[in-house]
Amino acid sequence: MNITVYLGATMGNDPRLEAEVRRLGRWIGESGHALIYGGSKAGLMGALAESVLQSGGEVTGVEPQFFIDMGYEYPQITRLIVTQDMTERKTKMIELGDAFIAFPGGTGTLEEISEVMSKVSLGHLGAPCILYNLNGYYDGLKTLLAHMIATGLSSPEKQQDIHFADSLEEIQQILA
Repeated sequence: MNITVYLGATMGNDPRLEAEVRRLGRWIGESGHALIYGGSKAGLMGALAESVLQSGGEVTGVEPQFFIDMGYEYPQITRLIVTQDMTERKTKMIELGDAFIAFPGGTGTLEEISEVMSKVSLGHLGAPCILYNLNGYYDGLKTLLAHMIATGLSSPEKQQDIHFADSLEEIQQILA
């Protein structure tokens, strides 16, 4: 299974983030899955890719040329797909993925997983969309999605493949 993971190119200020992203990467690699991600060697992105590679897994990075020009490329990954811009990058990452995970990240992570959530809710993407709610990171988004249902602007059916997982074990259960 190709697992597309969205996450930050910084480490954040909570050391548990790096430990958990490396744990996620080890599981992806050891379980025979492949990682699709943004291609960067920096921050949590680099830690994830490194842990997948160290566990014998394959890693495909999808990175716009301007990030390569800025020196963010991770040369040791299995495959790098270079795109013209962020729009093409998002399209390619969705095209390659069989399942989608948003690890805690910044506005870019939120933008990318929002597109996946929209496609899932419209029925244009038949794949699980998982928000890794580590330490309650996505509690606010979870509340907002419930509010959308409560106000009649969404429905449980439209959100049925959008999942919040508090642990790697919950992610494994969703993807089993």
